Amino acid sequence: VGHDPAGAEDPRSLGGPGNGQHDRLTAEQDGERGGPGGQDGGVELLAAPETVNRWLAERGLTPADADLQEACAARLRARRDHVRALFAARVAGEPARPEAVAAVNDALNRAPVGPSCTGPPPTGPPRGAAVTDRVVDRARALLADDAADLLTGPDAERLVACGSPPCTRYLLRRGRRHWCSTRCDDRARAARAYARRVQARPR
Repeated sequence: VGHDPAGAEDPRSLGGPGNGQHDRLTAEQDGERGGPGGQDGGVELLAAPETVNRWLAERGLTPADADLQEACAARLRARRDHVRALFAARVAGEPARPEAVAAVNDALNRAPVGPSCTGPPPTGPPRGAAVTDRVVDRARALLADDAADLLTGPDAERLVACGSPPCTRYLLRRGRRHWCSTRCDDRARAARAYARRVQARPR
């Protein structure tokens, strides 16, 4: 989820410039298609286990050596899709799909979301599947917790979809504008200018 770029140079923080609120949700949307407005060519950055592992590690959600497998990556993508379904329902004023609610609640219940203790890197044998599962479950729980906080808190009233197709991001609206990034703002302006030129042509 991004934020309205009006009056801010950096559109990536969902809660407003500088405060870091909802940063994990913002980053998760960037992972879906390579960034605001489909930049980086519309690439799915969570497509393969190694890119998912790197994406999570860069955001402090998993250790760099988590060694995720495709089953774990698929669970993370599915959880993200369920959160997006909840966002879409909230924006449309429609009831949330029961399966999306159940999936987010399941992610929340699988792992604690409070601070965890970390020590030096392990020196024993590689992590087993059960340990990796716990690491992924905690990452899923943290992301689900962020989504639940947004959807049940005061910011939910400001949640909107980016108004610059083909962007599929969500943002917290501030003022009249409803674009997730300067890139989307520029594209919307260009589309409106083109539409005006077409309408002004002699028929």
